[in-house]
Amino acid sequence: MGVARQERAKIKPMEQRLSTSGGAPVAGSALGLALVAVVVAVLEPFSTHITRATPALVLVLAVVAAGLVGGARAAVVTAVVAATAFNLAFIPPHWTFKVKVWDDWVALGVFIGVALAIGVLTAAQVDRRRAAEQREAEMRALYEQLTAIGEERERLLEETARVQLLERVDEQRGALLRSVSHDLRTPLATIRAVASDLRDGTVYDDSTRTELLAAVCDEAERLDRLVGNLLSMSRIETGALKPERQAVALDELVHERLRRLTPLFRQVRVQVDIPAELPLVDGDYSQLDQVLTNLLENAARYAPPSSTVRVEASDRGDMVEVRVVDEGIGVPDHERARIFEPFRRGEGGASGVGLAICKAIVEAHGGAIDVRRTPGGGATFAFTLPVRKVVAAR
Repeated sequence: MGVARQERAKIKPMEQRLSTSGGAPVAGSALGLALVAVVVAVLEPFSTHITRATPALVLVLAVVAAGLVGGARAAVVTAVVAATAFNLAFIPPHWTFKVKVWDDWVALGVFIGVALAIGVLTAAQVDRRRAAEQREAEMRALYEQLTAIGEERERLLEETARVQLLERVDEQRGALLRSVSHDLRTPLATIRAVASDLRDGTVYDDSTRTELLAAVCDEAERLDRLVGNLLSMSRIETGALKPERQAVALDELVHERLRRLTPLFRQVRVQVDIPAELPLVDGDYSQLDQVLTNLLENAARYAPPSSTVRVEASDRGDMVEVRVVDEGIGVPDHERARIFEPFRRGEGGASGVGLAICKAIVEAHGGAIDVRRTPGGGATFAFTLPVRKVVAAR
């Protein structure tokens, strides 16, 4: 609002200058009268030796000068005075208003008409030129003002975008803190409880002791995966996630992942359906390992006891599609697009980091990931990866 008021204040003086265009009549009249006086003083002593055309032409110049400076009014005043001076000083009988010869009447009339016409036309042309200059100045000022307003608008938009970015960063920081406080405390609580019991000398039988130590190992691995996801998310946000591509056999990767994640699937069955003739994919082994880990852990979290988690893959020409299928609660339609947003917690308590990392890694490989309904209930996470192109030896 303040900028708009300043711009309107700048426009008003220009409007005032435009409305008062036409020169300075008083100054123009004074100049014209002075020039008439000079012409009469200089040429009158030689009036008998020169023709009447000479003072007439010089007096017309005085009218033109008055019109240039003072506008039409000054030109008319000067023309009347010049005609009077021409009659008195240069048309006999001198210094009287009497004119005896018809030719002198014609000369006087022609002089008055020419002087008035030239003076008015000159003044009009000057007024038009001044008006055009003022319009040009006004347009230039308006353009500068619009440019300034545009720059101010761009600055405000940038400031708004910066504020929105800061708000988003604050939201993600808060979500990260909630994620850390929830996801990290749960395994830490288990590890701390077992360690406290062992430190206090609590006696357990061998099977219980083995089970407790296995729980500690499982929770330690879970912590390792959580920390790895958080580190990967930081690399994604800084643009440092660059796949180091190599030929990857998906069947080997899937079986290795399932072997290491065996404790997660104690209560569910795992079924792998990967064709032996499936082509190799072009990808970063460790990053694809992280994608499978996050999807398998997500499936194990939501899969009901005694249900089946399936890992499937199929050839899609230049791409290979991998699917992790569970029989859990599924994903509502309105959450399908948002479930891959960073730090968006799921209904089962997931931090929202793992799926966001999956999306970033898959897209960095040139693929795509989405979630679908599993027939009969559940969720199917499917992603695509490029096939490794084999270069024929020459």
